[in-house]
Amino acid sequence: MLPIELWTGVVALIGLAFAAYLATNLKKQKVVDQKAKEISDHIHDGAMTFLNKEYKILVIFVIVVAVLILLAPALSWKTAITFVIGAAFSIAAGNIGMRVATMANVRTAEAAKKDLSSGLEVAFSSGSVMGLTVVGLGLLGVSVLYTIFKDPQIIYGFGFGASSVALFARVGGGIYTKAADVGADLVGKVEAGIPEDDPRNPATIADNVGDNVGDVAGMGADLFESYVDSIIAAMALGILGVATFGEQAVILPLVLAAVGIVSAILGNFVVKFFKKSSPHKVLNWGIWSASGFTAIGAFPAIYYTIGHMGVYYSLLTGLVAGIVIGLVTEYYTSDKRKPAQEVAKASESGPATNIIAGFALGLMSTVVPVLVVSAAIFLSSQFAGLFGIAIAAVGMLATLGITLAADTYGPVADNAAGIAEMAGMGQEARERAEELDAVGNTTAAIGKGFAIGSAALTALVLLVSFGQAVNLEIVNLLDSNVLIGLFLGALLPAVFSALSMKAVGKAAFEMVQEVRRQFKEIPGIMEGTGKPDYKKCIDISTAAALKRMIAPGLLAVSAPIIVGLILGAPALIGMLSGSLVTGFLLAVIMANAGGAWDNAKKYIEAGNLGGKGSEAHKAAVAGDTVGDPFKDTSGPALNILIKLMTIVSLVIAPLLVL
Repeated sequence: MLPIELWTGVVALIGLAFAAYLATNLKKQKVVDQKAKEISDHIHDGAMTFLNKEYKILVIFVIVVAVLILLAPALSWKTAITFVIGAAFSIAAGNIGMRVATMANVRTAEAAKKDLSSGLEVAFSSGSVMGLTVVGLGLLGVSVLYTIFKDPQIIYGFGFGASSVALFARVGGGIYTKAADVGADLVGKVEAGIPEDDPRNPATIADNVGDNVGDVAGMGADLFESYVDSIIAAMALGILGVATFGEQAVILPLVLAAVGIVSAILGNFVVKFFKKSSPHKVLNWGIWSASGFTAIGAFPAIYYTIGHMGVYYSLLTGLVAGIVIGLVTEYYTSDKRKPAQEVAKASESGPATNIIAGFALGLMSTVVPVLVVSAAIFLSSQFAGLFGIAIAAVGMLATLGITLAADTYGPVADNAAGIAEMAGMGQEARERAEELDAVGNTTAAIGKGFAIGSAALTALVLLVSFGQAVNLEIVNLLDSNVLIGLFLGALLPAVFSALSMKAVGKAAFEMVQEVRRQFKEIPGIMEGTGKPDYKKCIDISTAAALKRMIAPGLLAVSAPIIVGLILGAPALIGMLSGSLVTGFLLAVIMANAGGAWDNAKKYIEAGNLGGKGSEAHKAAVAGDTVGDPFKDTSGPALNILIKLMTIVSLVIAPLLVL
């Protein structure tokens, strides 16, 4: 009889097999429009070129860090091995998802020529490949490594590897995509007055490439590390809770993750069953049904492993908290809701009022997520102590296989709309793809809500684990070193955001200059007789992203090491606490403000307040370009920052034991 942790590995393999099945079916779908296929091939080649260059840098980083872990006193060679494996799995998750997304974009556009539900099915299937690959590789890695080492403390290295790659992938991909997006919008839409994704715009291919490297590969690596960190943190606390919850408490997080994978697969069938409904309803049915299946499946899983129903209630708390945060995010960012429409209305008096309204919305949108996370912490700790908080985080991410599918679906639909426009596939195909894209903006916002909420809970659990690892149960807030750490921690998310946003600004400036140059110097572009130099714009985004992703990444890895070794473990706990609070708030503000600016623009483009080309539209485009690095570069990367710093602290904990 296989041990339970290997059975969970088998479930992970089933998830990966289902992802492979979906990918195979997607590949079989024929592409008739050869011009669309040519554009899709350009997008694929550009994305792979960027990823291959990014991976060369990441390989050097991984090797250097692995050697430092090996050389450091009190750190284990086992940690170095798990670190390398975690980095490799994270790279694989993002890479596989991006390959499938760049294959599916043209097939989504092709399917949209037939009807809306066909386009939805193709785009969502590609997203499901990403989602199931992430959870499958995550659960497989943790299950196998725990079977080998029998120590979650060692597996922190796996989380460290995953988090490191995720940060560089998220920041690098975010800089790439937003530099191209801002350049394409400001010069193409505002100055030249041509439609989005118009083939005359030299930045369009780079923009579509960016959707994949940022919102598919970057997002995949981001949520891969969230997923594995939540499982590992819960397993580590499970060891401490053996006396209360029984010996199986350590492997319960693996079992619950396996239940989540099965639920995500069932949710895929629900989406297929309801595919004739509106895209928004279909995706919601898939996510909510997967949550329901998880709640049902978790009951016997918990009852027959540890028999403590307080843990089950903690899981439900996490599930419900994730759903509530997702719904609140949707409320603040959807173009069908009042908040984003008010931002659109503010555009009538210019870009300044649009930006003020959007930023105020982002600030106000923090209230409910903070209250929900606080309630989740309180309730889950009442039900099952610290272990309950960890299980709530696992519950929030249990259905990641389908929530990430709904998230990744967005950039695929966005690419499909762009390809339909550039290839001239007809008004009907373009409009259907745009409708799918509009829904994708909302699902992406919901996905960011899940990611932010789970990041806060997971970072909190990892913080508690660090305190126990260094034998520090009480922190004196009046201690000067702790106060210094607290202020430094509060500062880090601001500095990190500044570095990543400044990187987008500089890269976007270069892109704007290049697009203006081509419009001016290449004859016949605006008439459609001259061909833009797409490759030059791709090169600008690639070089900018690779160069400017390094500083924010090194800051996140080095800060806890420097503070811990110089000021000690109490100061480091202060720093982690400060970064957790400000990082969580900033992430919510940026994600929701950015989403609202984007959908306010789309609300106007749908024919409201003067429609495309109006002064309100131009103001909304300006707001959207401000929101681009908010929601797709700095905001999402903050989730990784607060967890990565805690994981680094746990890895170096043996050097700081009091």
